[in-house]
Amino acid sequence: MTKKVSYVTKEGLKKLQDELDNLQNVERPKISKAIGEAIEKGDISENAEYDAAKDAQGLLEAKIAQLQDIISNCRIIDESQIDTSKVQILNKVTIKNIKTKATMTYTLVSESEADFKAGKLSITTPIAKALIGKKLGDKVEVQVPAGLMEFEIMDISI
Repeated sequence: MTKKVSYVTKEGLKKLQDELDNLQNVERPKISKAIGEAIEKGDISENAEYDAAKDAQGLLEAKIAQLQDIISNCRIIDESQIDTSKVQILNKVTIKNIKTKATMTYTLVSESEADFKAGKLSITTPIAKALIGKKLGDKVEVQVPAGLMEFEIMDISI
């Protein structure tokens, strides 16, 4: 089975590493302490605090393993090598909705860096997939949950 490669910026990798460090060095000891305190209260067979702490520990360990997997399969993108002649990952793309005339600007990023409110659109979204490889002035049709939308690429930058 091949691992899924994630392309990230240096900042994106640092954010993932900081989150992993927090989970391993802050959250894990908190949960261990909670389990210890629950055990001290006696019979763990009917101890809801113990069960909750063990469940939280399982979820935490799964999140840690997931982050470790993502980090081990990350490739840092050299921003100086990014081309703006066509849309690709890490490009900032301004698009205009042909029907409503509304313009939007998104930076196309990996799934792990996506933050819609910050204008960072995951490369795996329908809009991003439709934009990849297109050039300035191209029109693209995108099937989204709301129906078929048509966009025109107004600008491609870094």
